[in-house]
Amino acid sequence: MSVFSSHQRNAIFQQIEQKQLDVLVIGGGITGAGIGFDAAARGMDTAVVEMQDFAAGTSSRSTKLVHGGLRYLKQFEVRMVAEVGRERAVVYENGPHVTTPEWMMLPFYKGGTFGPFTTNVGLRVYDLLAGVKKSERRKMLSPEETLKKEPLVQRENLRGAGYYVEYKTDDARLTIEVMKKAVENGAHAINYAKVIDLLYNADKVVGAVVEDQITGQKRHVYAKKIVNAGGPWVDDIREIDGSKQGKTLHLTKGVHLIFPKRRFPLQQAIYFDAPDGRMIFAIPRNKKTYVGTTDTGYSGEIAHPQMTEDDRDYLLNAINYIFPSLEMTKDDVDSSYAGLRPLIAEEGEDDPDEISRKDEMFVSDSGLISMAGGKLTGYRKMAEETVDAVVKQLKEEQGILYSESDTEHMPISGGEVGGSKGFQEFKEQKLAEAAGLGIAEETAIFLIQKYGANVQHIFELFQGEKARANEAEIEPIVFAELKYALDQEMVYKPVDFFVRRTGALFFDIDFVTAHKDNVIHYMAETLQWSDEQKRQYNDELEQLLYEAVHPVK
Repeated sequence: MSVFSSHQRNAIFQQIEQKQLDVLVIGGGITGAGIGFDAAARGMDTAVVEMQDFAAGTSSRSTKLVHGGLRYLKQFEVRMVAEVGRERAVVYENGPHVTTPEWMMLPFYKGGTFGPFTTNVGLRVYDLLAGVKKSERRKMLSPEETLKKEPLVQRENLRGAGYYVEYKTDDARLTIEVMKKAVENGAHAINYAKVIDLLYNADKVVGAVVEDQITGQKRHVYAKKIVNAGGPWVDDIREIDGSKQGKTLHLTKGVHLIFPKRRFPLQQAIYFDAPDGRMIFAIPRNKKTYVGTTDTGYSGEIAHPQMTEDDRDYLLNAINYIFPSLEMTKDDVDSSYAGLRPLIAEEGEDDPDEISRKDEMFVSDSGLISMAGGKLTGYRKMAEETVDAVVKQLKEEQGILYSESDTEHMPISGGEVGGSKGFQEFKEQKLAEAAGLGIAEETAIFLIQKYGANVQHIFELFQGEKARANEAEIEPIVFAELKYALDQEMVYKPVDFFVRRTGALFFDIDFVTAHKDNVIHYMAETLQWSDEQKRQYNDELEQLLYEAVHPVK
């Protein structure tokens, strides 16, 4: 029986090193999680190792949209628009708690990138290619209708707006839910487990040396197939394999700013032209509004991209350009985050806008399979294609047969609610249950949307662990989330809880400040950290809190 608990780290390591696996996946972002899920669902003995926390890289730092690829229409990537549109619907139906439709407004201005005619035609083609359901097909708005929906937008030279649906998600929670479903299907998954070398037999890759980043212990893990899904680190693994040649990764950095709703009272998600012609999103989210993203070449430390003053000022200028009445300044920024896009570039390509967002598979002479590029929306399809390649190789080389992928019809963890329609009924039932437990409606809606079918665990912990919550001096709901994260979501460090499992450091920084000391104290006791670990993990969280509001020059 596979487990996904930080209390069982040693047991998970023992399980993956005492036998030959069918598949070892390197990387625990959305791509690695998807591959782990698909492989395990087909009956393969699968392990996923991640050198940081799950979703700690790109998969927690995106614009948090499972979008239909409208931008690709502008680049005439018609096939990509069609595929991404279809996949968006699959992602939504399989996890309606963590992905929700969001009407997006695309205002157009005299002399802007988009005009009424091209927008109308573009959105109509988009509807057809992406298979958009009737209720979500585009509408065209007059200037008056545009201002009624969002009074903050620039009025001068406004010619109207396109109105269409995107899908909002929590990228880190989506990754965690996919990884949990992989584990439910028998996969072994462990974070803070870094591949430091590959193992070979007669020039064929047969395993990896995995170093536990908590204890320093090295383990040899063997598998019939090794899949490199390292995101921005894909080329690092290819380098170990000696197969980094031809196409390589070109990393670009994307920064987002977060504002309190009272300072940026956005009513309506907006996709708008920045002064330099790039397109920017401004999206309301709970009690915040976030804006992004930048797109600049990056060559710094991969694990630690940071917002610079230039990044911040670029986004502030873009905001004041389209929302002039706000007069936004750097002092209004509540928080921020920076992430990297691992784009695949041909030699000589260096303009981020010109490099394709397509995913691509590389198979080296040693048999290492590397999956690079791609988008959040297409994670399931990428995983299916990767595991199809593994299945084909195992059949040809060893005569082993596995079934075709069925993840298109399989809910992710928390998504077992009967699709988007069933989720509405589920939500009503759970709201009534929460009221009976004395949980405020606003809090209950937030929890149901975050955990989906797994909210039952939160409710049970809230009810049954009040004494221990009081003893730890942690609010009962926060304690329930923390205990669930430790026992069933593989949280080991404070940053795992405050960044990836709750998203609080980005979208509720006051929550982090209020709860961090007691949460850290409880985690230190229950996970038996040393004094040095406690100091180190506390410093790590404090550093991220500082960086969220203080850009580098």
